[in-house]
Amino acid sequence: MNMDLVALEHSGDVLFMMLGAVMVFAMHGGFAFLEVGTVRKKNQVNALVKIIVDFAFSTVVYFAVGYAVAYGVYFYGSAQSIVGDNQGYELVHFFFLLTFAAAIPAIISGGIAERAKFWPQVFAAAIFVGLVYSLFEGMVWGKIPFLGQEGSWLANLAGAPFHDFAGSVVVHSMGGWLALVAVLILGPRLGRWDSQGRSRPIPVSNIPFLALGSWMLCVGWFGFNVMSAATIKGISGLVAMNSLFAMAGGIITALLISDNDPGFVHNGALAGLVAICAGSDLVHPIGAFVIGSIAAVIFVKGFIWEQEKMKIDDVLGVWPLHGISGTWGGIAAGIFGQEALGGLGGVSLVAQIIGSVLAVGLAVGAGFTVYKILDSIFGLRMEKEDEQRGSDLAIHKIESYPEEVTSRFG
Repeated sequence: MNMDLVALEHSGDVLFMMLGAVMVFAMHGGFAFLEVGTVRKKNQVNALVKIIVDFAFSTVVYFAVGYAVAYGVYFYGSAQSIVGDNQGYELVHFFFLLTFAAAIPAIISGGIAERAKFWPQVFAAAIFVGLVYSLFEGMVWGKIPFLGQEGSWLANLAGAPFHDFAGSVVVHSMGGWLALVAVLILGPRLGRWDSQGRSRPIPVSNIPFLALGSWMLCVGWFGFNVMSAATIKGISGLVAMNSLFAMAGGIITALLISDNDPGFVHNGALAGLVAICAGSDLVHPIGAFVIGSIAAVIFVKGFIWEQEKMKIDDVLGVWPLHGISGTWGGIAAGIFGQEALGGLGGVSLVAQIIGSVLAVGLAVGAGFTVYKILDSIFGLRMEKEDEQRGSDLAIHKIESYPEEVTSRFG
C-alpha cells in the first residue's frame, strides 16, 4: 500500500511538472505574437521563425550542456536509467526548466528585431542558454553554492541566501540586460532618427496580435510562477494570488500613466508579472500590487526614456520590461518579503540587492563578449538593402501574407 502511495505521489509530481512545462512552452507563442504585432509587416515571418528556431536550439544545448552546468545532471545513460525510480520526474523537470532557459533568446529577440542577421543571433542564443544563463541559474537554483543556497558566502554575509522563486532575476533580468547589449551593438533601425537626431517613431503593425501575445503570456505565467514549486506538496495559493495582483497593478498603473495607450497597457501586465516572480511566494497580495504598479511605471517611463532621451532602439522595450523590471523584482522581494510589510520573512534586502546587481554584471559582461566576437566574425546586422526590404523576404524568401502578393499579379 505504501508503495502505491509513493508511486501515486511520483505520478502526481510528474503530471504537475508536465502541465507547468506545457503552460510555459505556450508562453513562447506569446513572445512570438507580441513581437509580430509590434514589428512592421515586412518582419513578421522572421519574428515567428526566430522564436521557434531558438526554442529548438535551446532544447538541444540545454540538454547537452546547460542542465548539467546548473544541476550536475546528465541524460546520457539508458532510457531506464534516466527514468529512474520516480517515473521520469527529472525528465519533465528538465522540460519545465528548459522553457525558462529558452525565454532568454525569446526576450532578446524582441529587442533586436527588424535588423539582426538570423544565424548569428541563433549562435548567441545557444551560447547564452548553454553557458551564461545556466551558470547563473546554477548559482541561484542549482548545484553551484554561490548565491541561492544556505551556507553560501552570501547567506553568511547577509543572513539569508539570494531568493528568486520564479525568475525575476534569473530569467527576466538576465534576458533584458543581454538584450540591451545586443541592441547597443546593432544600433538603431534605418530611419528611426533623422540626420539631426530627431525621433521618427516606427508604428506597430497589429494591435490585436500584440494583445494576443500579451494574453498568452499572462495565462502561461501562472504556470511559470505557481509550478515553480516543482512538486504538488510545494504548491501555494499565495503565489497565484500574488501573480494576479501584480498583473492587475501593472495593468491599472500603465493605463493611468500612459493615456490609455494599448501597447503600454498590455505590456504593463507583463511588467507586473516579471517583477513579482522573485517574491511571489513571500509577499502579501497588497505588496504584490505595489510591486506590479512600480514595475509598470518602470516600463512606461523607461521605454520613453530609453527611446527619446538615450536614443536606444529597443523595439519591444525589453530592457525596461524584463531587464530593469526584473532587477526591481529581485530587490522588491527583499523589501515586501519582510514580515513588517506583511511578508513571510526569511529574506534579506542586502542579499537581494547583491544578487540582482551581480546578474546585471554577468549579463552585460558576457553579452558584450559574445556579441562582439560574433560581430567581428560574422557581422550581427543585416545589409542595408536587406533591412529596407524586410527580413521576411531577405531571410525567409516569403512575406507574411503571400496571397496578397500573388493576387497583385493574378
